Amino acid sequence: MTEGKKYWIARWQPDDPEFWEREGKKIAWRNLGWSILAENVGFSVWLVWSVVAARLKGLGFHYTTDQLFTLVAVPGLVGALLRFPYTFAVPKFGGRNWTIVSALLLLVPTLALVALVNDPTTPFWLMTLAAATAGFGGGNFSSSMANISFFFPDKEKGFALGLNAAGGNIGVSTVQLLVPLLVGYAILPGAAERKGPHLENAGLMWLPLIVIAAVGASLFMNNLTQARSNFKDQLAVAQRRHTWIMAWLYIGTFGSFVGFSAAFPLLMKTQFPDVTANLAFLGALVGSVARPLGGKLADRIGGAKVTFWNFVAMTMATVGLLIAIEQRSFPLFLTTFLVLFITTGVGNGSTFRMIPVIFRTYHLSRVSGAGAEAAERALAVARRETAAVIGVVAATGALGGYFIPRALGASIKATGGVSLAVSYFVAFYATCVATTWWCYLRRSFLTERLPSLAGAGA
Repeated sequence: MTEGKKYWIARWQPDDPEFWEREGKKIAWRNLGWSILAENVGFSVWLVWSVVAARLKGLGFHYTTDQLFTLVAVPGLVGALLRFPYTFAVPKFGGRNWTIVSALLLLVPTLALVALVNDPTTPFWLMTLAAATAGFGGGNFSSSMANISFFFPDKEKGFALGLNAAGGNIGVSTVQLLVPLLVGYAILPGAAERKGPHLENAGLMWLPLIVIAAVGASLFMNNLTQARSNFKDQLAVAQRRHTWIMAWLYIGTFGSFVGFSAAFPLLMKTQFPDVTANLAFLGALVGSVARPLGGKLADRIGGAKVTFWNFVAMTMATVGLLIAIEQRSFPLFLTTFLVLFITTGVGNGSTFRMIPVIFRTYHLSRVSGAGAEAAERALAVARRETAAVIGVVAATGALGGYFIPRALGASIKATGGVSLAVSYFVAFYATCVATTWWCYLRRSFLTERLPSLAGAGA
């Protein structure tokens, strides 16, 4: 089973029912469990500035509102850019090996946060640099999803990827729930003498979990030989038009999830300053829980159908959010935002379910009638390309984590409110509705090479 190295698996055939029941399922679920933990910690570190930035003024930092939104946005940009090399790291170094490395890299942003958040004289550029290193946590998602996509059979990919993603996504809710609670306690020596929140705890609290994730990955995860490919092979997915169509749709789903998650605490504080209850964690929580539901629905009735109607719902929810902001109604603001978060979660699951179906169907259609051996080779190519596409799509989608907070901050700076930015969000979701229908719910120039796409569940 091994390739001369303890943690490398040479033979992996998840679509073979006998192999899957005999040994594959146990190994796959063990790797998924540790992957979820590592990704959860990564997301927590990635979004920690969504909570920290909203509390800096209370410690004497004289940053403008636009600068605070920048601190929230920068980790999203860096995380999105890192997702490209992180995706390619799995086939190069192995999923287990890269999980260890990516977990240990989280020590950089956590320790940087601890060092800077209690010094109000910290220049904005240095604080921005520290926030940027939190992007290491954002990169984890792509490598984790690309790795797990190899472990599960096609019929279970939607649910497995949904669980993996949800386990990571819920780290956003975790950080937004726990950090406000834990910053009230002094942990470091001498910290009790300082007044105000102990924001250094927002970094310290993740150190033990980072170590557990790295050690657990080292002891219990595996690398797959068949997941290995060279950089040139992976770049082939850049030539597939479906790669970029799905990337656009994923900006609408995951980009919205991470962007709104990052901005939600600060947006709530600026728009409704009289609300003191810690409710920001609810958005990421319901969005994370909804993600496996989106994958499951897509497995049953088709990813394109779920994605289309989900974008319709997102458009309507964003219109409701615009009304809530203009009417200064916090109950409507919270309700429409929670609906929006739920739809981002459902859409995350359904779009990721579409990717393996699209590429499997595409490659099988190219060798139709060429025999079983050609079909097997086509499926192997489809699996490798699916992993690469998942990484590229995840990286592109994560740009929403930068653009949404920046758009909100720029809107406040230019107009004094966020209505302008939210209006642009409505228009963007309308393009996602049209794109999904045009490319995957009608017979078009894009689906003519995918004759069985609708029946296959895309």
